[in-house]
Amino acid sequence: MFNVVLVTPEIPANTGNIGRTCVVTGSRLHLVCPLGFSLDERSLHRAGLGYWESLDVTVHESWDAFLDVVGPDARLHLLTKKAKRAYAEVSYRDGDYLVFGCESVGLPEGLLAAHADRCERIPMLPDAASLENAQSWGASDERCDHAALLAQDVCGNFVNPEDYRISALNLSNAAAIVLYEALRQTGFQGM
Repeated sequence: MFNVVLVTPEIPANTGNIGRTCVVTGSRLHLVCPLGFSLDERSLHRAGLGYWESLDVTVHESWDAFLDVVGPDARLHLLTKKAKRAYAEVSYRDGDYLVFGCESVGLPEGLLAAHADRCERIPMLPDAASLENAQSWGASDERCDHAALLAQDVCGNFVNPEDYRISALNLSNAAAIVLYEALRQTGFQGM
């Protein structure tokens, strides 16, 4: 069984999509607080997460609390756009932890620096096309206010306020890509 870890996720729909992927792959979901949304029954029902009862999910109060549970020998794969090594260049084993940061800023710099040998990225084409149509989704040449820092493109990707580029894949897409590669490597049924 693989473990998908979301560190301070902000968007409930992304967490919901990842949860659904975990259910159909028999993976466990770990949520590291603080969360940008509520997990109470009313919120889950309103979000249409009827499968939540079938999800193997654990909520951890902090990154340190998560590490206390998984132990020092846990095989962590830190997914970030700042890694040299691609996710497909890595060997995955049953029980590994696929760790993703929050939608707006990713994983904390200190965590990445402390575990540089565990960092992996999903290769993406240069996002020059996003610069060409930046005006259509609200970017401007002037510095933006706080609300613009959280601007998203039409795909739900956060916009980098420093240069108005798409900063990464949508979190749920990124998690699915890496999880399915890990499952493929370990002989998941039907692959």
